[in-house]
Amino acid sequence: MTDLKAHLHHYLRAQRSALRLKLDGLSEREARLPRTPTGTNILGLYKHCGTCELGYFSDTFGRPSDLLMPWESAGASEEDNTDMFAVESESMAEVIAWTEACFAHADATIEALPLDSPGTVAWWPADRREVTLGQIIVHMALDEARHAGHADILREQIDGHVGLRSEGNNLPEWDEGQWAAYVDRLTRIAEDHA
Repeated sequence: MTDLKAHLHHYLRAQRSALRLKLDGLSEREARLPRTPTGTNILGLYKHCGTCELGYFSDTFGRPSDLLMPWESAGASEEDNTDMFAVESESMAEVIAWTEACFAHADATIEALPLDSPGTVAWWPADRREVTLGQIIVHMALDEARHAGHADILREQIDGHVGLRSEGNNLPEWDEGQWAAYVDRLTRIAEDHA
């Protein structure tokens, strides 16, 4: 059997990669532009995942980092929601580099500790805040999979780029006509059930 820690770490890294792929080829504007009524944007999703990994894989396991959380910057607060978007003074390249530094810190924690290493998530309710490294790897992989799905839908709305478009892609390779016919069929089925 594959080493469980290596296996879990692989899945976490795969979710990071899927999310990062959604930024490829986007302009600063397209990466930052809010796509939902709550402001969700692809670059912000990537920054948020870095923020979460920095939080969960640093102080939780007694492994502080010298990286600042977005709300620790001068003039910012946690209520500003700055972990969900690139602020005016941040370039896309800076956000990507910072997020990847957060991931590197998380990787170092994962590599240094066994899966059953205890940690404390200070911001969770008291009855659930005692965790293990294994729990947090699974928690983060699932959370990042959710955000990669969000980013996939947002990117499809921008330019039609969907899925991983690499080994393991499970989307049919249809042309525009086939996709249009498929969407028409789904629309008819939904209308028939109205």
